[in-house]
Amino acid sequence: MRDKNIILAVTGSIAAYKAAILTRLFIKEGCNVQILLTPSAKEFVSPLTFSTLSKRQVLSDIISEDEWNSHVELGLWADAMVIAPATANTLSKCANGQSDSLIVAVYLSARCPVFFAPAMDLDMWQHPSTKENLSSLTDHGDQIIPVGHGELASGLTGDGRMAEPFEIVNYLKDYFDQRAPLKGRRAVVTAGPTHESIDPVRFIGNKSTGTMGIAIADALSDLGAQVDLILGPTHRFPRSKCNVIRVESAAEMYNSTISSFEQADIAVLAAAVADFRPQNRSAIKIKKNDGPALIELERTKDIALELSLKKTSDQIVVGFALETNDAIENATKKLKHKKFDFIVLNTLSDEGAGFGPNTNKVKFIFPDNSVMDFELKSKKDVADDIVNEIINLVNPNQ
Repeated sequence: MRDKNIILAVTGSIAAYKAAILTRLFIKEGCNVQILLTPSAKEFVSPLTFSTLSKRQVLSDIISEDEWNSHVELGLWADAMVIAPATANTLSKCANGQSDSLIVAVYLSARCPVFFAPAMDLDMWQHPSTKENLSSLTDHGDQIIPVGHGELASGLTGDGRMAEPFEIVNYLKDYFDQRAPLKGRRAVVTAGPTHESIDPVRFIGNKSTGTMGIAIADALSDLGAQVDLILGPTHRFPRSKCNVIRVESAAEMYNSTISSFEQADIAVLAAAVADFRPQNRSAIKIKKNDGPALIELERTKDIALELSLKKTSDQIVVGFALETNDAIENATKKLKHKKFDFIVLNTLSDEGAGFGPNTNKVKFIFPDNSVMDFELKSKKDVADDIVNEIINLVNPNQ
């Protein structure tokens, strides 16, 4: 659950007090929680309580204080939407698309899984119209968290109590665990540039930002893998719970990658590692007048080649190739020489690809010479494509 973005929508029920406890539990799990309140929910628990717990502004209306609260952006931001308590009224509006509130508008815009934790009296829970609405929601792919049995606000005893906060958290944890095809797998991802020192203030480097590799590490982590991210010099960082190992030089990246690979099931070599480094590093800054006319270079150790020698039949290694000419021919040679399971090719001739942009246009090349060609996408979406192909290799029968 760590780093999951959760929308917690609270509607007008006496069970709203449980939503405050639920917020606290989500925060303890490491989630980012955005609270949405219906006007009637404010009568039960104040917005101040929720904003204090979530450390975020509570939202109630599509337009508030001359500002538009974009239901579309909220729907895209969330990894899960939880409506708790979900009254019979809210169940009906969501089931029938009656978008007269921020909560229903966000529900209709959400691309993430939606969880309803109903709360109502016994007779309302058993009414045929409620059952029809619940059936419609499950047909839409929504999750209904089972209600509890016990004393209700009316004084009756029966079904209709909102699930306890810890039960809701456990329900979501079980849901996401079941959808973690890489749970129990270990991965090592290299990302970013390397800097090869000339003297204490100068280095040989490249324009890599690490964005692509970081996105891959996040995607692997989101699907349950335990990830070592070997990250070169960059100001960017992952949003997931990767184990980040900061390095600077190709030698440091080599040592860290080889060490992590021993326990890894998956390796993705997305870093732009220097092929050469200065043969001699000056211990002091080289003055302009004293500087050499030439800097002698030597080869760095080849991480991918070393992994190809160590790789077992149970390990998957994915390589990258950034080419400027004869792209497929050069990438295919690299694929076979270094025994990759597939290689991700991008070329600087494709607009929007390469180091600078947040987009990329890639091809996957496989050992049988087959090629998968993708259109220009965000690097996050490219990372998802790469990880989906890795899953196909890890679980070929699924």
